[in-house]
Amino acid sequence: MKPVVALVGRPNVGKSTLFNRITKSRDAIVADFAGLTRDRHYGDARLGSREFIVIDTGGFEPDKPSGVVAEMAKQTKQAVAEADAVVFVTDLRNGVSGQDHDIARYLRQCNKRVFLAVNKAEGMSDSPLLAEFHELGIGEPHPISSAHGQGIRSLLEAVLETFVFGDEDEEASDEEIANRPIRLAVAGRPNVGKSTLINTWLGEERLVAFDMPGTTRDAISVPFERLGQRFELIDTAGLRRKGKVFEAIEKFSVVKTLQAIADANVVLLLVDAMQGVSEQDAHIAGYVLDSGRAVVIAINKWDAVDSYQREIVERSIAQRLAFLKFAPILHISALKRQGLGPLWKAIADAHASATRKMPTPVLTRLVQEAVEHQAPKRAGHFRPKLRYAHQGGMNPPVVVVHGNSLEHVTDSYKRYLEGRIRDHFKLVGTPLRIEMKSSHNPFVDKE
Repeated sequence: MKPVVALVGRPNVGKSTLFNRITKSRDAIVADFAGLTRDRHYGDARLGSREFIVIDTGGFEPDKPSGVVAEMAKQTKQAVAEADAVVFVTDLRNGVSGQDHDIARYLRQCNKRVFLAVNKAEGMSDSPLLAEFHELGIGEPHPISSAHGQGIRSLLEAVLETFVFGDEDEEASDEEIANRPIRLAVAGRPNVGKSTLINTWLGEERLVAFDMPGTTRDAISVPFERLGQRFELIDTAGLRRKGKVFEAIEKFSVVKTLQAIADANVVLLLVDAMQGVSEQDAHIAGYVLDSGRAVVIAINKWDAVDSYQREIVERSIAQRLAFLKFAPILHISALKRQGLGPLWKAIADAHASATRKMPTPVLTRLVQEAVEHQAPKRAGHFRPKLRYAHQGGMNPPVVVVHGNSLEHVTDSYKRYLEGRIRDHFKLVGTPLRIEMKSSHNPFVDKE
């Protein structure tokens, strides 16, 4: 088992910067704003041959009674409970605050191994300012600089000193690579219930779900297993129209959401039944289509609307998401756990379709039968000749058709071919791309 190390501290002391430095990634959003991280964020890290898991948490205010800050505190307490060791991150330049004392008091009660990291200490490792951090009663302060990478190795050596690391079985790691989890990104506008849906799947309050648009700011990845199939659930920040994005924090969130969609295998597009399909839903769907991801549309809060509103929502989907005709549409209620069984089946079918193997002889026969049924339009003196086809990629599936004068094949004919291939291989929930490659004529005059 890999040891788990949680990073805890008040807002804006550099926990996410330290997380990125330890994991050698840019997975956590970093900016000069207090309260940017809200959910707990897991990452894999390595020090030499020793592997461990790091948890980044939001700014910790243990005594806040209500509001989104209280939800963030709940996430941090859960991270501390899961951790084998806790790194308490403080800020040398701002000194010890009353909030640091509150956090130290809480950590002392938790009966965990706690290490005190004094951040933003670049060039100040021998500073007398370090002395006041002894009053927290956590132990010897470790001066570090997350931004410059100073003192982090010695901190991690101290944290990992008591853990026993066994030799990894190489065969198991090869098997792990072969059975990679399905990356499922949950995308949509703010406040449609993305975090609530993931919390319902997990059976715990893993993500901050609060009735305020923009609660989730980062793309949070959560491992999950269902019926022997491993998933990586990605909760994304809600995407708003460009004109509505005023905070710099939100601009970071948009980038992380688009990255998460591009990296996913399947995207679950969540639509709010109470608000219908907006232009922004269509923009997100368009981005998913451009990325070539498999997609499933789920209409959330279906239990909260009457028959008239349901009819309006279905009509707006037919109009505004007409380009996603291949995507299955399901009606769910994340809060009341309704419709989640069929939703999982649709996600599994979409992933299977996106990664389906299409043999070359079968594709070639399908193309030839399609031409016999309806030949492509003549272009001038020549009619495009489709000779054979093969698969050029997966997720999304790509079919490459070879022949002569294929640059004259119309888009409508490509859609006709796509329909026949979809019907034969029963492709649902995934875009299908058809590429035409004309043979080079060796006798053409080079001049």
